[in-house]
Amino acid sequence: MLHLASTARLLGVLLTLFSLAMLPPAAIGFLYGESTAYVFLQAFALLLLMGGLLWAPLYRMRQELQARDGFILVVLFWLGLGIAGATPLYLDPSLQVSFTDAAFESMSGLTTTGATVLTGLDDLPRALLWYRQQLQWMGGMGIIVLAVAILPLLGVGGMQLFKAETPGPIRDNKLTPRIAETARNLWYIYLGLTVACALAYWAAGMDAFDAIAHSFTTVAIGGFSTYDASIGHFDSVAIEMVAIAFMVLGGMNFALHFLVLHRATWKPYRRDEELRAYLLVLGSAIVLVVGFMLWSGFTDQFGDALRRGVFHVVSIATTTGYATDSFYLWPGFLPVLLILLSFIGGCTGSTGGGMKVVRVLLLVKQGLREIKRLIHPHARIAVKVNGKEAPDRVVQAVWGFLAAYVMVFVVMMLGLMASGLDQVTAFSAVAASLNNLGPGLGEVGPNFQSINDFSKWVLVVAMLMGRLEIFTVLVLLSPAFWRR
Repeated sequence: MLHLASTARLLGVLLTLFSLAMLPPAAIGFLYGESTAYVFLQAFALLLLMGGLLWAPLYRMRQELQARDGFILVVLFWLGLGIAGATPLYLDPSLQVSFTDAAFESMSGLTTTGATVLTGLDDLPRALLWYRQQLQWMGGMGIIVLAVAILPLLGVGGMQLFKAETPGPIRDNKLTPRIAETARNLWYIYLGLTVACALAYWAAGMDAFDAIAHSFTTVAIGGFSTYDASIGHFDSVAIEMVAIAFMVLGGMNFALHFLVLHRATWKPYRRDEELRAYLLVLGSAIVLVVGFMLWSGFTDQFGDALRRGVFHVVSIATTTGYATDSFYLWPGFLPVLLILLSFIGGCTGSTGGGMKVVRVLLLVKQGLREIKRLIHPHARIAVKVNGKEAPDRVVQAVWGFLAAYVMVFVVMMLGLMASGLDQVTAFSAVAASLNNLGPGLGEVGPNFQSINDFSKWVLVVAMLMGRLEIFTVLVLLSPAFWRR
């Protein structure tokens, strides 16, 4: 039985919580003497009022959420926040963007996609720049996990929300016995990495504002920058090395970070098969990209090829989306290869997008098992990860995810092509959105400003589905979900 009243009450509480996100950019605006500060105060008041109106009539409702209620709340919350987050962008006269563009930018930030419709970032008010970066930082670990960690007064079963928020293939293991404690530990690690990243950027040559702003979107695997040229604006090897290091860390399973810190040993890193596969993919792609750059004559300097190749492989493969160069103009198959890397994405339990390394690893192992079965039809061959047999239900779920992913991808790509986009643009735009990557190829190589509004709304849905890993959204479209 669905508890829609309790779901609506919690949505009001969470929207009220989100309204507080308008205050830091307002403070930044006042600090730098920008009129944009008042826009954020207006947005704060409006969202606080909306949350209060949703919560007040239902504040007595205290029913425990079931798993199905969790799915509804998560989807409505992320969709609602994507729209609510557009409020200051739409109201600010310095941007003069349509509501569609404001919603696109907001959803792109919140889902850590990093696709943008804005240009002239170098001249925008710092309050707006901070807000874009902050959106990605908040979305990186998930605002709902934060709410479960610090708001036990919600009166909601935290596990229902946490499972809906993190629907990976292997999701039932808690780091600690209580879900709220688990969420807090994840946020402590997330916050610690952010602080370390900001200090590293500052030491490498960024000023304090840029260091903090870029630390938000590096650890969140988001990719928004305060400059049109992204990380390329700084033209600094030291800054690029800091970005590479923290993009790799952000793309790793945060449960591993927790175990390493909790046990004070590196063994969890060494023993994790998904992490080894993740690093193998990155290393192999770097060798391929750097080798082709030199072989094709794109550059004849090994140092230049290594610098550009390593940075963009890590940035695109982890679905961050930073750039120091127009990689979409690179020769041969390199641009397509980089986009294809984003389909793999980061590790499960990371802030990265894509299908996740563990799913691809299971698909490869299952494929190899089928080959062995053809040779030895009566043999019992197990699919193992980290030395443990993966249940058939998990393997089947991964194949189901792949089927759903391909179906959604094809439908969206055909929709974009029907709206007038060419094949390369449509393919890369859906890939960049569904994988929460950001940059694309063709018309959306520089940014997404020029595509039509219909395509932007399709991509908004793609970002949402990518952030919630498809099934969380698709389950709401099933008639069986709504039956008692």
